[in-house]
Amino acid sequence: MKQSTHWNTHELGQNDDREPRLSGDMKWSSASDDPRRRRGAIFGLTLVAIQLGLMFVGALMPTPLYPLFRQAFGFSGIVLTLIYAAYVLGNLFSLLLLGRLADQIGRRNASLPAIGFGIASAAVFVAADSTAWLFAARLLSGVATGLAAATATAWIAELYSGRTEGAAARIASAANYFGCAAGPLFAGLLAQFAVWPLRLCFLVYLVLLGFVAGSLFLVPETVSRRRGLAELTLKPRIGVPAHIRLQFVAPAVTGFATFALIGFYGALLPNLLASSLHQSAPAMAGAVVCALFLVGAVSILSTGRLQSQAAMMSGLALLPPSLWLLVSAQLAQSMPILLLATALGGISGGFGYRCSLEVINRIAPAERRSEVVSSYMVTLFAGNSMPVIGIGVLSAATGPLIAHTVFAALTTILAGLPALAGAKYGLKE
Repeated sequence: MKQSTHWNTHELGQNDDREPRLSGDMKWSSASDDPRRRRGAIFGLTLVAIQLGLMFVGALMPTPLYPLFRQAFGFSGIVLTLIYAAYVLGNLFSLLLLGRLADQIGRRNASLPAIGFGIASAAVFVAADSTAWLFAARLLSGVATGLAAATATAWIAELYSGRTEGAAARIASAANYFGCAAGPLFAGLLAQFAVWPLRLCFLVYLVLLGFVAGSLFLVPETVSRRRGLAELTLKPRIGVPAHIRLQFVAPAVTGFATFALIGFYGALLPNLLASSLHQSAPAMAGAVVCALFLVGAVSILSTGRLQSQAAMMSGLALLPPSLWLLVSAQLAQSMPILLLATALGGISGGFGYRCSLEVINRIAPAERRSEVVSSYMVTLFAGNSMPVIGIGVLSAATGPLIAHTVFAALTTILAGLPALAGAKYGLKE
């Protein structure tokens, strides 16, 4: 059942008095008698969803550009893996150190610094004239994405004013996926058909971020009791309350396995296209990655009646076929097989992300929502990165085909773990 955004302060009185509170003004139900308040909630939710999507546009824009950066700066495949690792370090720094920030200072006050880090990342990409700049740009991008993902996801859950269970998770996950779909396509097309192939997309992105930052001042804040700078607690921790930890296991492992496949596409697909399928055009790489996320976004939005546990199991069941088709496409040097693998991977990713986020939203205490979502996001970004880094290292030692086969085998085994966790700990709808 969807958790209300209106809390009785007397009922919360047994908690730490400094805990943030959700504003009573946020009690927007679908039965509200105030249409202006309801319209304000919908408008605010839309702006936050756009902000979330735009942050993931920036996270995926470099994907089709990596071969061009390699050609321009002359770095190796293992250096590309390390550049991706810098993005991951930024994610983990943001989620572990800043994950509770939005619960303490408010959603807007945490979102604006996230956009600031995104602006800094794009500016570094524009100025980049050597490999070292790419490390800095991806580190900043990781910080921006991690902070924005946790904050905006919690904000959307609190702004949502409808009665449909799980819809807030679908809105957040679809915004994420649409942003991930738009980023590589946008960058790939500009790189191939416009001027300044390594810079123009980031210049345009800077302008878009500025507009979105201004728009957030029109969104109602949902945390009414906020701490001052002297009261902030930034000690790194994974914040999952004890009473929900067993329920947390299945969605967390599902997210890890799902994002392992997504990370492969985001970091390594352009090189696979160029080396195995002889498709080196940035627009082609951008289009294939776009297709993965676009299929996922459509799957998220078109299967609202499918309950979260059923969606999770469906997504996990499709994950192994998509992985082995990806390996087959490399062996056969077949674009049709790659596109089929992409379609199945998109459905699997959409289901896995959507349903696991629904479970997290359902079990997270509202006064610690951003912290719990941050802990969940840690598992996503770990899945997004650790296999990619492992593939990069193994590829340097044994070759890409063996590395991709090992990745497919290990992820297939991993995909079965959430089903066992769900059966043992009972993922109730």
